[in-house]
Amino acid sequence: MAVPFRDRTEGGRFLATKLARYAGRADVQVLALPRGGVPVALEVAKTLHAPLDVFIVRKLGVPGHEELAMGAIASGGVRVLNREVVDRLRISPQLIEAVATREQVELSRRERLYRGGRPAAEIRDRIVILVDDGLATGSTMRAAVAALRKFHPAKVIVAVPAASPSVCEDFQTEVDEIICGQTPEPFHAVGAWYEDFSQITDDEVREMLETLLPPQTRLLRHPEVG
Repeated sequence: MAVPFRDRTEGGRFLATKLARYAGRADVQVLALPRGGVPVALEVAKTLHAPLDVFIVRKLGVPGHEELAMGAIASGGVRVLNREVVDRLRISPQLIEAVATREQVELSRRERLYRGGRPAAEIRDRIVILVDDGLATGSTMRAAVAALRKFHPAKVIVAVPAASPSVCEDFQTEVDEIICGQTPEPFHAVGAWYEDFSQITDDEVREMLETLLPPQTRLLRHPEVG
């Protein structure tokens, strides 16, 4: 019987046990989906002795029906479109561009805040372990995987502490490997499987990313401007 994790840190430690075979490899890169995936991924990266970075994805919602994704943008200037939605709703290129421009502002803000001046992780030809705190519908993770493929990783592994059984099964055909720590039924929501599901702040994300950096490369703590 599935038991909720105490918090995302405990979820990450549990998930790391499922990834032990990747420990100590020079070709592994752990990427977290912020914000909730970062404390999970931090524990995975520490256990595997692997570098940690964020992979930021912003959904492109259909205006007036923002919950419906017509595509997504991601770290590295990547844009992916859901052609089925775009074609069915006859969404114009101008509208797509307007929404993408707006979301790019937030994506760029997070890139600057989380990384400072550090370059993004090298992904090409690496085994990428893409981590979040859970999978309910999987829509954000699907957008992240589609964007990540544009960088030509050697292998994409999606790893989460808790997931809907059906969504976890669906991902078996979408990525090279899917690791779901627990798949309780009924699932309801990701937050139901954490006793503490507090919102993670931008500052906490930055601090977690700095944890695994050499001291000389850590960010100077300036307040965010703008």
